[in-house]
Amino acid sequence: MIETLKHWDTDIFLYLNGIHSTFWDFVMYWTSEKMIWIPAYILFVYLLIKYYKKKAWIIIPMVLIMVLVSDQLSVLIKNLTLRPRPCHEPELQFLIHLVKNKCGGEYGFVSSHAVNHFALATFLSLLFQKKIVFIISALILWATLISYSRIYLGVHYPGDVICGGIIGAFLGFTFGKLTFYLITKYGNKFEIHKN
Repeated sequence: MIETLKHWDTDIFLYLNGIHSTFWDFVMYWTSEKMIWIPAYILFVYLLIKYYKKKAWIIIPMVLIMVLVSDQLSVLIKNLTLRPRPCHEPELQFLIHLVKNKCGGEYGFVSSHAVNHFALATFLSLLFQKKIVFIISALILWATLISYSRIYLGVHYPGDVICGGIIGAFLGFTFGKLTFYLITKYGNKFEIHKN
């Protein structure tokens, strides 16, 4: 069963990775770069402060802790499973479209990009779902695009990305619920009480 799943994963990877062009090479390369999204992260902080005011001082540390946990968990899973990235597989070397010859670390299961961005997308969806129209769709699309870019660039199998997304969504949901609990319990301490 495991071998069958790996075979399907490789076949789907080769199909998706094989759909490429010079234009999409450029787009996906930059989509995958963490620094390009700094304005988005700044926007997220601004929106948290705008909608949650002083309670954002509970939320922002929780986001940072969540991202740290999600990133370290993805590294731990990589080191436990030891599944090579497709671009490190000798039998796939001449079949992969590798953009700018960048492969990354030796192991790829699970995708840290997918874990981190689906955690953040799920977390922010919970916090903004009643405040900003279409926010859930926009955030899930954003996380999906970043995750897909990893397949396009030849550095992750679809299974790496899908499992990473599921783990990330679970972490985002868990930290989101914990954050709501903390806001409910301690949020009033950040409010200014007028006599």
